[in-house]
Amino acid sequence: MFDSLSQRLQNTFDALSRKGRLDEQDITAGMREIRMALLEADVNYRVVKDFTRRIRDRATGTEVLQSLTPGQQVVKIVHAELISLLGKPAPLNFAGQAPHALALVGLQGVGKTTMAAKLAVHLRRRGQTPLLVAADVQRPAAIDQLETLGRQIDVPVFAQREGARAPDIAARAMKFARGKAHTVCILDTAGRTQIDSVLMAELAEIKDRVNPAETLLVVDAMTGQEAVNVAEGFQASVPLTGLIMTKVDGDARGGATLSVRQVTGVPVKFMGTSEQMDGLDVFEPERMASRILGMGDVLTLIEKAEQFLDDEQSERLGDKMARGQLDFEDFLDQLRSLKRMGSLSDLLKLLPGARNLLADLDEEDMEHSLKQSEAIVNSMTLQERRNPSVLNGSRRRRIAAGSGTRVQDVNDLLKRFREAQGMIKEMSGGGRGRQRGRMRHMKRLMAGQELR
Repeated sequence: MFDSLSQRLQNTFDALSRKGRLDEQDITAGMREIRMALLEADVNYRVVKDFTRRIRDRATGTEVLQSLTPGQQVVKIVHAELISLLGKPAPLNFAGQAPHALALVGLQGVGKTTMAAKLAVHLRRRGQTPLLVAADVQRPAAIDQLETLGRQIDVPVFAQREGARAPDIAARAMKFARGKAHTVCILDTAGRTQIDSVLMAELAEIKDRVNPAETLLVVDAMTGQEAVNVAEGFQASVPLTGLIMTKVDGDARGGATLSVRQVTGVPVKFMGTSEQMDGLDVFEPERMASRILGMGDVLTLIEKAEQFLDDEQSERLGDKMARGQLDFEDFLDQLRSLKRMGSLSDLLKLLPGARNLLADLDEEDMEHSLKQSEAIVNSMTLQERRNPSVLNGSRRRRIAAGSGTRVQDVNDLLKRFREAQGMIKEMSGGGRGRQRGRMRHMKRLMAGQELR
């Protein structure tokens, strides 16, 4: 998502940066390009009009026109206005006594049931004890699907099949949760193919019976401006507290995500980033603005690495890094962790300035190279992985034959591995404790916090 918009905006900023000074004609031309980029990204036209007007008002002041770096000043203004457009971070409301009810609402087919399971995984990682509640009695397979997902992620599911009504199920689930010390009830409610009075009446009764701490509308980012229309329709009948955008990892142009808060006043709280059960990210407006403008998102990259890096494995790896003793066993472990974090191109997009790098790289080539490296290491014996110095000519020929590669490919991997060993030894300050300290230090710096 946002790839096309990011590219168009970067091209506009590059054109402005090539000029030594800007005049009002340059600003007008730049605003025209930004306006077209946003409209092509399916951003609501009213939002585009207000957004570009605010940028133009600021950009035609002395802050830009008399600046020695006017292109950078325009980027700074657009970044600030994007953050304002996307709103402030909106964490879940867990005030009051547990258990807290979170009602997921939305039209049929947007992925509410799967999202309920993803939200349970997300909350469990943050110390909550979730209970999934099958409150969709309209779709026969919904209960079975939720129970299957519950077993998959090891989260209990409260369900009643014998003619129970959704509001009754929700009320009984809350009582059950109190008895079993669950802190959160995630209600998977029924959807329809369109907004109707029956659906709204059922949701209103659920609200009266359990008073949800959050009513989260799940919307499909792939539907573009229709997602904004759906959000407006629900907001008119049911008080929404937040939105969850699904399928943002697809080829959605991003306009709905940029428009929905401004049009409805309801904040985006989460984004579904993959089909995996851990594919749910908290929506951070400032980070999203930076990613749209090609500035990267190193904090998210660090958090992904921490999430998929096993603590015991990290401790062992840190000690070996400090001694310069990394081997191919460690390489294989890290390669598998990297694959769990997502596609390589998506990870690279989180790095500042990666746009130019990605323009020179082909994702298929990158993925092929990683698979080839993994095949080569898998063709080594345990002794060879732990002690690469034993890899003589005959061993390399055997590994190449076993991995379906050339001896030259094996030699290239060994060369890169030795270079990486030396680089890591120079960079390492020794020990996992110091590495974690550096990581915390980096996160505080990037978050703009003072070190105490």
